[in-house]
Amino acid sequence: MHRWLAAISAAAMLWIAAGAASAAEQEEAMYEKRMELYKKAEAVSLIPWYYFAAIDQYERNVRQVRRDLPKPAGVLGIYMKPEIWAGPLNKNPHDTDPFTISQFGGLGVDGDGDGYARADDDDDVIMAMARYLQTYGIDHRHIKIALWNYYQRAKTVDLILGKARIYKKYQTLKLDNHVFPLPLGANYSYRDTWGDARGWGGRRIHEGTDIFAGYGVPVRSTCYGIVELKGWNKYGGWRIGIRDINNTYHYFAHLNGFAADLREGQIVEPGTIIGSVGSSGYGPPGTAGKFPPHLHYGMYKDNGYTEWAFDPYPHLKAWERAERQQQRRR
Repeated sequence: MHRWLAAISAAAMLWIAAGAASAAEQEEAMYEKRMELYKKAEAVSLIPWYYFAAIDQYERNVRQVRRDLPKPAGVLGIYMKPEIWAGPLNKNPHDTDPFTISQFGGLGVDGDGDGYARADDDDDVIMAMARYLQTYGIDHRHIKIALWNYYQRAKTVDLILGKARIYKKYQTLKLDNHVFPLPLGANYSYRDTWGDARGWGGRRIHEGTDIFAGYGVPVRSTCYGIVELKGWNKYGGWRIGIRDINNTYHYFAHLNGFAADLREGQIVEPGTIIGSVGSSGYGPPGTAGKFPPHLHYGMYKDNGYTEWAFDPYPHLKAWERAERQQQRRR
């Protein structure tokens, strides 16, 4: 009986390992296909690939959190509305004829030479975006203008250009790693404090997780991203905001101080020291000591229209667990 159970257990472990390997291979193939499409667009338009990667990543993240947009059919996340693809005056919003689309001023093109311009075909979509950007120019300034005219939202343009900077720096699409905000060797504690009542400055709910630790414990960036905000807030005290490539804003508050060389606009990565644990806040600049030292960690998602907070606790637990497992394997 024991041998039989052992055999089943071993078989189950092999099945799980094979599934994990298969998932990893599929993810790798997806990244390779995306990069192939970005490079194709770069070769035709002379616009660097990381602009296409940034647009695609932004739109993919938006489509994941919006119900009014269809889910991607291929490996790209870029979505062009029918009236944009086929042309605003085209009576056939699902037109696939490149000629009639061009006559009605649509952006749709035949990107793979099959004679059709399909809004659900990755090759056609990426080439349509390349052609659109190229009509404005291929340098950064003109790409920024093109993005503004396309999205009509300054924040969206800033988010896309921020992602482009990150992709340019690291020259890879694999930037999804995360770490826990405090070193795992530090003495800290936390629980899910999402939604708890807060009274200072008026009744409100707690939009984050409090991680209690001693003064001066290093605080780390949890992700690849850009420092979007650094300074004082009467609620959060000395605080930092980092925007990652998934349109998520990571908020670190009640800090004791900032890393000496940290600045707004700086690109950071998982583990970059950005400050230290403190008890600042609940008053004018410099106020501290009104509560025990801790890090307030919050997460906010942008969906192309607005931004809202969500519970970071499950993510913190997952990052903490993954980092501990990684350390054991070393």
